[in-house]
Amino acid sequence: MTGISPSEQSETSSDNLALRIFQWLFVLFLIYLLITAVGMIGSGFKGATKGQAMDLFAFATNPFMGLIIGVIATAMIQSSSTVTSIIVGLVAGGLPVEMAVPMIMGANIGTTITNTIVSLGHINKKKEFRRAFAAATVHDFFNLMAVAIFLPVEIIFHPLQKIAGILASHLVGGENLSVKGLNFIKPMTKPVIAQFKKLAEMISEQGSHVLLIVFGIFIIFLVIIFIGRLLKKLMVGRAKNIMHASIGRGPVSGIISGAVVTVLVQSSSTTTSLMVPLAGSGVFKLKQIYPFTLGANIGTTITALLAATAISGDHAVLALQIALVHLIYNVSAVLLIYGVKNLRKIPIRGALWLARVAAEKKIYALIYMVGVFFVIPGLMVFIYQLIA
Repeated sequence: MTGISPSEQSETSSDNLALRIFQWLFVLFLIYLLITAVGMIGSGFKGATKGQAMDLFAFATNPFMGLIIGVIATAMIQSSSTVTSIIVGLVAGGLPVEMAVPMIMGANIGTTITNTIVSLGHINKKKEFRRAFAAATVHDFFNLMAVAIFLPVEIIFHPLQKIAGILASHLVGGENLSVKGLNFIKPMTKPVIAQFKKLAEMISEQGSHVLLIVFGIFIIFLVIIFIGRLLKKLMVGRAKNIMHASIGRGPVSGIISGAVVTVLVQSSSTTTSLMVPLAGSGVFKLKQIYPFTLGANIGTTITALLAATAISGDHAVLALQIALVHLIYNVSAVLLIYGVKNLRKIPIRGALWLARVAAEKKIYALIYMVGVFFVIPGLMVFIYQLIA
């Protein structure tokens, strides 16, 4: 009889354990690269616009324009947290809360472009791309629905502004709290982004910001290729069960998980982007990703709240009011849209339809991304300027 001795079995088991540990460490490294690449794209956009994103806010002369500007500014800066913090500062500086509310809603839409960019990393594999693109765009459809429902009501009756105003008047005061102290992601990625900036400047000083965006997109593509392969091997057995226990157990668990993770990393774009490869590789279904995405919407409001607590003086109440608008709006949208069965299904159906179309003809994915986040809003701003 031939067989494996106990010592050989022990060695094999140790080797397998070491390999799995190495693979998980490599996944963590790839996640770090993904987050860094998203940061590169955001930094590149900021540099390319040369502060002009801030000038956009000057066009917010009515609620509709405020919405469009919120979308464009967030799509360019690649961070709803940054834009909402800017809006808090603008309100503290005298911008009417009434004008700032649509900007907050627009920021929710603009932030979803990051997920779409990440999903393009699966573009060479039809089935994976369809799943990844659906997971990315379900966020878009939800946020578009939320705006369609809440913006008209807010323009007419101002419920968000009024409720937030009452809460802010009772909560204002206390010690200042800086958001920088809680954001541990930026210090981790900043040195690497700085090195890539130097490399881009060495290649072309004038085109360095565009090159930084290209580097970021290229790294995302590489990360998605490797992370997809690794997750298929690793997300079996106990590891998969742990993930499903927190995200896939049910909608409430998924929403809470999404909110908690987003509070920790201070970025809904990062949180939801990390889910896209999991959806693409088939680890999670769209119905499981959907609640997690909604939780990320709620979790991202922490940044504006913390930014508001750093404001003092006469406008401190107003700064906190607009930050609370963000929180109340996102929580209310989740309760209404996800709470009503017929409404809940619309973002999923829209995302699945768009993903099928984009999987058949990849160019539609690019047209969708550029059109929704840049061309259409940009044209609206241009037309408004002509007729104003």
